[in-house]
Amino acid sequence: MSASQSARSRQRGVATTSTTIKTTSSGVYNRDFQQHLIQNAVYPHGDGRLDGTALENPENWNEVQQMLARPRPSLSPSRFNDEDYEQFVRADTGAWKEKDVSELVIPIIEGKIRNAKYRVGGISFTNLDPLTDSTLKLGNLNIYYGARPHQLSQKVRDELSKQIIPSTQTELPILPIFFLAVKGPDGSAAVAKRQACCDGALGARAIQSLLSYRQDEPVSNNASTITSVNHDGTFKMYTSHVALSPSPGARLEDHMTLVNAWCIIGNL
Repeated sequence: MSASQSARSRQRGVATTSTTIKTTSSGVYNRDFQQHLIQNAVYPHGDGRLDGTALENPENWNEVQQMLARPRPSLSPSRFNDEDYEQFVRADTGAWKEKDVSELVIPIIEGKIRNAKYRVGGISFTNLDPLTDSTLKLGNLNIYYGARPHQLSQKVRDELSKQIIPSTQTELPILPIFFLAVKGPDGSAAVAKRQACCDGALGARAIQSLLSYRQDEPVSNNASTITSVNHDGTFKMYTSHVALSPSPGARLEDHMTLVNAWCIIGNL
C-alpha cells in the first residue's frame, strides 16, 4: 500500500471510529457542527484533543510569520494614501450584506489580480472525499486560489482526483491552498470560522496527498494552507496543517492555527 493510500485509509478511519453527533442538520450553521469536527480530529483554532492535550503550531510557523511581516508594495503611501483608505473604510462600513462586502470591499483587500485563472469563488467542494463522513454538509466558500490543472500531470490528477480536485468542473483551479470566507456585519463570525476550518483542512489534505504520492513521505507538520476570514471590519488569517496524533494508532489530524488578526477599519 502506498503512503497516500495509507493516509487516506487512516482518514477514512477517523470518520468510522468516531462517535457521530445525532442532528437533523450537519451544516456550518448548526451548533453541533464544530463538535462533530472535533470528534473526528478536525480541530478549529482554540480547541484541543478530546483527552485535553494541546495542539502544536506547524513546524514552519516562524517562516509563515516572517512572510506575513514583509511590507506590501501596493499599500505604500505613494500607491495607497489616506484618501484611498477613507474610501475603503466607507465601503466597508456601508456594506450591509455579504454580497456587498464581496463586491465592494474584498477587491480592495485583494488588490490587482495578476491571473484570474488561479482564483475562483462561489462553488462547493463536491468532488472531494468527505472531510469526516457523508453527513457533513459544507457551505459555499467565497474565494479560493489554487493551481491550474495542466500544471500537474493527467496521471496524477486522475489518481488523486478525490483529494486534489475540488469541483467536477475540471477546468477550475486544483490543489486549493488559499481561502477567504466573508460575512456581512449581521453574519456570524462563528459560522465563517467553521467554514474556514473545513476549507483549510481540505486544502491541507490535498497538499499532503500530493507530497506522499507514491513515496514514503511522512506527514510534514508544515502549514500548507492559509485561510482568511473577513467580518465586520476584522480580518483574521489562519494556517491549516495535517499532523499525526500522539495516541496509539497515529491517526491523521487537521489543525487550524490563528496567525494574526487585524482591525482593518481602525487605521491605515
